[in-house]
Amino acid sequence: MRIGLALLLFLVVPLVHAAEAVWEDRPEWAEQFRERGVSGTALIYDEAANRYRVFDRKRAESRFSPASTFKVFNAMVALETGAVKDEYEVLRWDGVQRKFPDWNRDQSLASAMKFSAVWFYQEMARRAGQQRMQHWIDAVGYGNGDIGGGIDRFWLSGALRISAVEEIGFLRRLAAGTLPFSARSQETVRRITIQESAPDYVLHGKTGWAMHEDIRRDQDLGWYVGWVERDGKRWFFAINIDMAKGADDAPKRVAIARALLASAGAPPAK
Repeated sequence: MRIGLALLLFLVVPLVHAAEAVWEDRPEWAEQFRERGVSGTALIYDEAANRYRVFDRKRAESRFSPASTFKVFNAMVALETGAVKDEYEVLRWDGVQRKFPDWNRDQSLASAMKFSAVWFYQEMARRAGQQRMQHWIDAVGYGNGDIGGGIDRFWLSGALRISAVEEIGFLRRLAAGTLPFSARSQETVRRITIQESAPDYVLHGKTGWAMHEDIRRDQDLGWYVGWVERDGKRWFFAINIDMAKGADDAPKRVAIARALLASAGAPPAK
């Protein structure tokens, strides 16, 4: 009897886990974009329900430059290749004045993630090198897999492209610890992507901002991706918007995500 039950579970459980996710169009989410004067897509995956909620599925499945969302991947490559020892090792600022004041200081893997300091992660990519970077891109299956355009530019003005759907697929594997990187590298990056840690939830996130002249568009592109953990459940999100007004539009990525996460039952909002 026990053998029969065990066999039944062996056969049935993989089928349950392999169940196809449900997709739910949310046209009413258009209001979040409309009231802020931007266009874009929003995708939220409810892991417990195995359900995607989406506004503009076609755009969610379309690939764009990852911009600084690639820092999440780049950080794991840096750790795996020894480009940096850990999230605390400091690189000295080169003294070049850049447009964001928080970049103009010494940085670590963690601080450069927090402030999205491009120069630090460019140095990480140079230290990793083209061959090793391509190895990890291929091993993970990240976006279109194309790192043409320069080892320190391919995710900014080069050929790399990824969709909102693929961003969530990548983040789900990071959250579960099933990427081909070491457990240590994945745990470190999960830790340094925490943006809020409240008593009842944890928010992991990373923004991205691709300049229109770099990606050959008529508008800048903004990303916000990540996930929320609450009561043993996880909600993953990927938002991208057209930022015709540049810096004025940048905060809208996060505002839209927070509003939609709250509506999906995952804090935050505030």
